[in-house]
Amino acid sequence: MKNTRFRDLNPAISKETLAVIEDGLGFSTATPVQVATIPLLSSYKDVAVDAATGSGKTLAFLVPVVEKFRGLSTSLKKNQVGAIVISPTRELASQIFQVAQPFMETLPKYKEALLVGGTDVSVDIENLREKGANLLIGTPGRIEDILDRASFLDLKNLEVLILDEADRLLDMGFKRQLSSIIDRLPKLRRTGLFSATQTQAVEELAKAGLRNPVRVEVRVETKASLAGGAPECPRTPAGLTAQYAVVEADMKLAHLVNFLLEHASSKIIVYFMTCACVDYWGTVLPQLKMLKGLSIIPLHGKMKQSVREKALATFAEQPASVLFCTDVAARGLDIPGVDWIIQYDPPQDPNVFVHRVGRTARMGRSGNALVYLLPKEDAYVEFLRIRRVPMEELVLSDTNLEIIPLVRTAAKEDRDVMEKGLKAFVSYVRAYKEHQCTFIFRWKQLELGRVAMGYGLLQLPSMPELRRGVLTAEHFVSIQGLDVDKIKYKDKAREKQRLKNLKEKESNRETKEENVHVSKEHSDLPKPAAVQKKKNSKKRHLDQSRRDLDDLENDYRMLKKLKKGLISEEEFDLATEVDGERTSAADQKKEENASKDSSSARKKKKLMPSDTRRKSSKQKWISRGK
Repeated sequence: MKNTRFRDLNPAISKETLAVIEDGLGFSTATPVQVATIPLLSSYKDVAVDAATGSGKTLAFLVPVVEKFRGLSTSLKKNQVGAIVISPTRELASQIFQVAQPFMETLPKYKEALLVGGTDVSVDIENLREKGANLLIGTPGRIEDILDRASFLDLKNLEVLILDEADRLLDMGFKRQLSSIIDRLPKLRRTGLFSATQTQAVEELAKAGLRNPVRVEVRVETKASLAGGAPECPRTPAGLTAQYAVVEADMKLAHLVNFLLEHASSKIIVYFMTCACVDYWGTVLPQLKMLKGLSIIPLHGKMKQSVREKALATFAEQPASVLFCTDVAARGLDIPGVDWIIQYDPPQDPNVFVHRVGRTARMGRSGNALVYLLPKEDAYVEFLRIRRVPMEELVLSDTNLEIIPLVRTAAKEDRDVMEKGLKAFVSYVRAYKEHQCTFIFRWKQLELGRVAMGYGLLQLPSMPELRRGVLTAEHFVSIQGLDVDKIKYKDKAREKQRLKNLKEKESNRETKEENVHVSKEHSDLPKPAAVQKKKNSKKRHLDQSRRDLDDLENDYRMLKKLKKGLISEEEFDLATEVDGERTSAADQKKEENASKDSSSARKKKKLMPSDTRRKSSKQKWISRGK
């Protein structure tokens, strides 16, 4: 397969497509993955491709897609989608789109569209409505969103679905979006899964989305097999030299700076664990005088889409530059001329290691990769070898560079550097705890003091791991007499806002302390609301008692008049009437006996309603009068 030309493939590729491949891209010989895949996809076969990174998978699926469009008997309308290509990251989707454009230009009737996040989805929908699109290239989240909203898109004539970096699509949590997209598509279509690592999740996706797929596994020759040794099936290209270096955490930065100075004329990608680390090192290292001549470009997933695109374009254009990035740039990106891949931090997912180093030694070229390991992480080398990633040790020479004092000086001169350093350090420790290879990267064995010195921190942050004694702060050298609250921002506007915030915070603190002091002084006194409530209750009881006494006195006066014969019994009953009832003197004896038998009722006299107490009082006076 090594010497197969594109024009010799069967079924034959059209002249227009060959012209783009040979004249536009400069390729005449197809790679093994292209030789194996293009005929299968072009002849109505589903494929699951497992090939090393940098082996030419993009052309392996774009050429069949373009040939499908060219061979349609009935042309698609502008709102009819004929193919969808899904990739895990915006950068990879943009790269595929750029490769596809010259091919689609040979098909004037058809349009392509790039659908990725970071832009207004309503703008994408409006462009699709006006111009239409027959080839959709994008990320799963944005494509699903577009299909939900753009009901005018017709998927009934879809011919091909491509899932690039399928394992990464699943690792990033896009399973729901992929299922939603696949459910909308016709069953009679061609589907291709492309990845450098075929995981169990990819196998399950292949079973769900492919119909009797052909498995394509492309093996590349290693140096051992080329020299007549035992045949192997590595996960990395033959032109790659992968090395590792064991170094203490507080010396890793000095060795990185020394490496960048020694390879100032090279194109280098440096991978860090988190976005905060990229922010920090991308801010502080360009401030060092010894690195002033280097072009250091930061790139991570929390940047705006326009900034990310500009960073990639700048790095690709410059012959010698350094890209500081996270794993957002670890998959599928084809940046020409990358000489070195430096992994300052090993990836959390061991599968990503292969993709990182695959940014160099692409398409048969040579390249180099270096990963820094702490002394207690050396078992990672054997782990990689078991996973078919051959590693060689690079013994680092001693360096006299004193980088940590320079970084600390930069932090003392600018509060922004100090705060970014603290944030990067904390994010690194948290990410380290989430390593998938926990039997190698044991966070409880992390020498936190050395790591903090390696980050050039002025002081250790308050962390639960340190307070509980899980990790040690040994080897951290604090700066005596330093008041970090007095460190200012170089940006005058930020410093002005900081001082304003401090003043407001101090004012709020003093007010709070005064309130607490007053509260303590009056803590023994009843609260005003409770006092008022108690007063109201006493007043109600007094008023009720007065009314009861008035009723009793009135009943007594009427009883005396009755005994003297001044009023009749009817007049007495009328004067002492309660609740519309008339109680005659003749009936009082019976009620008196009933009252004696109800002692419990008399004990609850205070709880009786006022009218009931009036009636009871009348009975009492009548019984005494009789």
